[in-house]
Amino acid sequence: MSERIEDIARAMVAPGKGILAADESTATIKKRLDSIKTESTADSRRDYREMLFRATDAMKNHISGVILYDETLRQKAKDGTPLVDVIKASGSIPGIKVDTGAKALVGPTGKIETITEGLDGLRERLAEYHKIGARFAKWRAVIAIADKCPSYNAINANAHALARYAALCQEAGIVPIVEPEVLMDGEHSTHDIDTCYEVTEWVLKEVFQQLYYANVRLDGIVLKPNMIVPGQKSAKQASAQEVAEKTIRCLKACVPPAVPGIAFLSGGQSDEAATEHLSLMNQMGPLPWAVTFSYGRALQSAALKAWGGKLENVAAGQRAFSHRAKLTGLAALGKWDRSLEKAA
Repeated sequence: MSERIEDIARAMVAPGKGILAADESTATIKKRLDSIKTESTADSRRDYREMLFRATDAMKNHISGVILYDETLRQKAKDGTPLVDVIKASGSIPGIKVDTGAKALVGPTGKIETITEGLDGLRERLAEYHKIGARFAKWRAVIAIADKCPSYNAINANAHALARYAALCQEAGIVPIVEPEVLMDGEHSTHDIDTCYEVTEWVLKEVFQQLYYANVRLDGIVLKPNMIVPGQKSAKQASAQEVAEKTIRCLKACVPPAVPGIAFLSGGQSDEAATEHLSLMNQMGPLPWAVTFSYGRALQSAALKAWGGKLENVAAGQRAFSHRAKLTGLAALGKWDRSLEKAA
């Protein structure tokens, strides 16, 4: 495969393919395993992820890349093969989460707003990750909507950090996934869809301004934004068509066509809603950039339940993952249909 960042970025958003987010921290994967009454150990975490990465149909046909957590990037499969090599063998690209999490922002909104950390020592970490085999990275900035939030300070600080991270990635020969997420869930999520639009537009414009200042090449990034959706606690929910139309309108106003692709986060949506929204957007083409997925829960939840932590259920877990990946891949082509949900 080409080592040029623009070629890697294009491969990450290849037609009908998207990115599997399997970068849950040790604390987050513990919650997932707790939900199926399975103890979280290095081996159980490896077994779960190996089940996904060895789902041949899903990985070869529908998954372009996998975002990993530091532990997983270094782990070996049960037979001793590095998990990075298992991913590469399927034709998928290994990636790595590099931020160290969102911490409270100093100031009057510190109980609500956060700044993502992880820039210290990042140049050296990226050089090591490149040696191990990662060819793209992820950094998530989180923007909350609430009374008097977001503040310009939160948006500017997070956009600036995203740009510095992206520049360091490109220097290391690694494609940065630039992820500014306007939250749809949480205790303050009462905002309507138009408020989400306004805030997302503000955030994206600031992010691209900071990317320009940092000399980041737009043809060597993948954008991972939220969709334009009302907050989970909003009294006024929106139709799937309205979500798709407003999301594309916002992106066309903010995202230069030099960006090869947009890989949406599912951000608290159900599997089916995330898939439907993506398919409707792709039916609105032609679009200036590839529009695909970078889903975690929306790709994994059915597989996790079907596996249940049991060796004898590996094949069932892989079937559930392959089914979800196939439907999401069809959505990335604008070809998803609700009737396909039943044909497991």
